[in-house]
Amino acid sequence: MTETPNPHIVDADTLTGEMRPIRQLVVSLGSNLGERIENLQGAVRALADTPDVWVTSVSPVYETEPVDAPEGSDNFLNAIVLADTTLAATRLMDRALAIEDAFDRQRSEVLNAPRTLDVDLIVLGDRRSDEDSLRLPHPRAAQRAFVLRPWLDVDPGAELLGHGRVADLLAAVGEDGVVRRDDLVLDLE
Repeated sequence: MTETPNPHIVDADTLTGEMRPIRQLVVSLGSNLGERIENLQGAVRALADTPDVWVTSVSPVYETEPVDAPEGSDNFLNAIVLADTTLAATRLMDRALAIEDAFDRQRSEVLNAPRTLDVDLIVLGDRRSDEDSLRLPHPRAAQRAFVLRPWLDVDPGAELLGHGRVADLLAAVGEDGVVRRDDLVLDLE
C-alpha cells in the first residue's frame, strides 16, 4: 500500500502530537435482509460513533435491484455516507467489517449473497490499495449505479479516483433498477 496524503491538511493527535492527514471517506451501505432501513441507520450511527471519523453527509436512500446476486434475491436499500477521517485505511476496513458483524452479516461462498448489511469503502482521499483484503478505490464502484447515484446526490462534483467524474460514470452506466425512496430517511445523528 502506498499513502499519498495531502501534506497541507493535517490533524494533530492530542496525546502523541503525531500529525495525520485528514481525508474524505466515501462509504457505500447496502441491505437486502431483515429490517433494511434500521440496518442502514445503525451503520450510519456506528460510523458516526467511530473515533476520528466525522460524518459530514448521508445520501437519500435508494431501492435497487440486486446486481450479480443469486436468483430470487430481494431488492437492496442503498445509501452513501461521506465523512472526514484521520484513520488509516486498514483501521477503517476493520471498522467496516466490525459494523457488518454487529448486524449479523453472514458471509458465504456464494458471490453477492443476500446480506443484512454491506459496508464498503469506496474511496479514502487519494489513497490507493491493491491488496486482497483492501482495494481502494473500490474496484467495481465505477460500474455500480447503486453507488454512483446516491454519491452524486451528496457530492455533485465528485470524482472517482482513476475513473473520472461520478456524473459521467453514472451517465454511462444508467440508472435502471435504481429508485429513490423519499419515504425513507437516514438521520445524521
